[in-house]
Amino acid sequence: MAAGEDRLIAYFGYGSLVNLATLKTSYVDATPAVLKGWRRHWQARPGDGVPERALLSIHRDAGCEIGGMVVIDRASSLPSLDLREMHYERVPVAIGDLAVLDGTAAAMIAELPEQDRFVYVGRPMPPGLPPLLQSYLHTVMDGFLSAHGEAGLAAFLDTTHGFERAMLADADAPFYTRMTAISKARRRRFDDLLVARGVRITQRADFA
Repeated sequence: MAAGEDRLIAYFGYGSLVNLATLKTSYVDATPAVLKGWRRHWQARPGDGVPERALLSIHRDAGCEIGGMVVIDRASSLPSLDLREMHYERVPVAIGDLAVLDGTAAAMIAELPEQDRFVYVGRPMPPGLPPLLQSYLHTVMDGFLSAHGEAGLAAFLDTTHGFERAMLADADAPFYTRMTAISKARRRRFDDLLVARGVRITQRADFA
């Protein structure tokens, strides 16, 4: 291990990273948190041999704050994290913009240099309305419900721009390989919430 690779890092997850079941690294700690001054949005995913789809990103918005999860990990996990988030860039997070409820975790995070406290932000892409993936959204929404409860799930929907588009119903044959096990009743509820936000559910046979 190279010098410094065992140091601690902390990153704020605001999408699938909120669902700890999707993490593949042996992280040190994880706790719900709020990031101030940012808002979520959907944007096109860069072409990389997979079907066109939207990815979740964030942009600066002084009047908004978003719920999520702070994960404390070791720097040796960065290569696998960066590979997972290959369409994103690390952006440092000011400690004053991060509200962490767990006092022990908050103290650990406050001691880190700013470059080791970050959030992954999607690289800019041309505007468009590529489809959402049901397998991805269900995983994200289940993570928010577990970490932040009903209020946190509602806040996720309220603070995310761009739901008014098609969503591919791929839960039975998921494109999102980290999709987690969720009951059919909960999946139906998630779909109902999404339709209320303007999502149009599209079946695979109708998807072009």
